[in-house]
Amino acid sequence: MEKEDIRILVVDDEEPLCEILQFNLEVEGYSVDVAYSAEQAITLDLSGYSLILLDVMMGPMSGFRMAQLMKKDEKTASIPIIFCTAKDTEDDTVAGLNLGADDYISKPFSIREVIARVKSVLRRTESVLHPESQQLLNYKGLTMNLSKKSCSVEGVEIPLTKKEFEILALLLKHKGKIFSREEILSQVWSDEVIVLDRTIDVNMTRLRKKIGVYGDYIVTRLGYGYGFEV
Repeated sequence: MEKEDIRILVVDDEEPLCEILQFNLEVEGYSVDVAYSAEQAITLDLSGYSLILLDVMMGPMSGFRMAQLMKKDEKTASIPIIFCTAKDTEDDTVAGLNLGADDYISKPFSIREVIARVKSVLRRTESVLHPESQQLLNYKGLTMNLSKKSCSVEGVEIPLTKKEFEILALLLKHKGKIFSREEILSQVWSDEVIVLDRTIDVNMTRLRKKIGVYGDYIVTRLGYGYGFEV
């Protein structure tokens, strides 16, 4: 999985710290969201995240309580959690690890340490979380499962026709590349009946509408063709 396809959620009631972590993790190439309380975080579609950086000392819901709720839900139970907290006693560390946390960082910490821990946890959990990762294509909240032939936006499945699915998969596999109409025809329609350029344009228009905000990433380069640009 490419870094920009990895979504990290930072949950901490210290807004400046959230901004620092978000900035530095995004510099590393990750997609990062922030929540300033556990209450705010649990309103999000947590199943779409690859890792949660979670503060413990928040109120009224603590990070420990949020982790308990996540571990009870099969949709989020396997998402790795790194606790970040000023509580650094042995009992607190053990409590966090017993809740299923994958790592525990005591404040104050260096950004380099956080990034190193994030990379380490992601490496360890990738094969467990995404055993068929080679069959998944992602960009932020847009996900395609090539084996199941399904597409979802922010966790909601979007019905695509066979051609729409194949066009989107082609563009998403090669983000940043512009495909000519001839290239799209050869890879999506192959040796089928003669297809007019207008057919490709119509499919692109429908596809853009179906995938909502992500439709804006499908760009048209006049005289050249189409691509998925981020």
